[in-house]
Amino acid sequence: MNTPTQASTAGDPPAGRRPILSARNLVRRFGRVVALNGADFDLEPGEILAVIGDNGAGKSSLIKCLSGADLADEGEVFLDGEPVRFRSTLEARAAGVETVYQNLAVCPAMDISDNLFLGREMRKPGLAGRVFRKLDYAAMRAMSRARMSELGLMTIQTITQPVETLSGGQRQGVAVARAAAFGSRVVILDEPTAALGVKESRRVLDTILELRQRGLPVILISHNMPHVFEVADRIHIQRLGRRVAVVTPQTHTPNEAVAIMTGAAPV
Repeated sequence: MNTPTQASTAGDPPAGRRPILSARNLVRRFGRVVALNGADFDLEPGEILAVIGDNGAGKSSLIKCLSGADLADEGEVFLDGEPVRFRSTLEARAAGVETVYQNLAVCPAMDISDNLFLGREMRKPGLAGRVFRKLDYAAMRAMSRARMSELGLMTIQTITQPVETLSGGQRQGVAVARAAAFGSRVVILDEPTAALGVKESRRVLDTILELRQRGLPVILISHNMPHVFEVADRIHIQRLGRRVAVVTPQTHTPNEAVAIMTGAAPV
């Protein structure tokens, strides 16, 4: 077992390297419940950072404060070293921070292309789009097909089929493809393999690795330790509303990480 000092410092950002997304001393209260209690966070460029923690550790609250779904009561969030205060997920998306929540947030009755461009539809060029506000369905479908193919997700029959006809893994693929298509700086994935089968989970993990190969940093929130230790470069451990350690798969075993996460091991 690593010493407390090693557990706390393993995987810290290299000296002089600026995180692409970071937070300092985040506090979020819900009445008497303190979800975040001085939480810190650092995501390095081009890495997969896993966030693990027991239920009630503050993982969801942390991600919501980073992605604009919620506002912290105290503390600061930084994007590329500049302080930001996202008041909505739309503001975060405009800044290049895309999030795939556990409930996917897809519209089952709409087709794949419509879901990918939901809220940012492309208009036809010229007067048709500018004056009559006509949508360019052909361009959106072509781009959707290209994005799904890039991520190896074109196992569907047609880009125009409703999302409700897709399997759970394919729906997850649509949500991830949307994040990959528009996330220019950061992609956040909240339990992306939850309730998926082995084959579908494998496809999602491959997609996460593909995002890293493209140079896009990924935040992965997961309870699945084998998945975390397979793909993560560093592992942020959250407990009692704050970061208690950052470890790596090279310095710690899954059992050691769980021991830190649950408080069985001192840090």
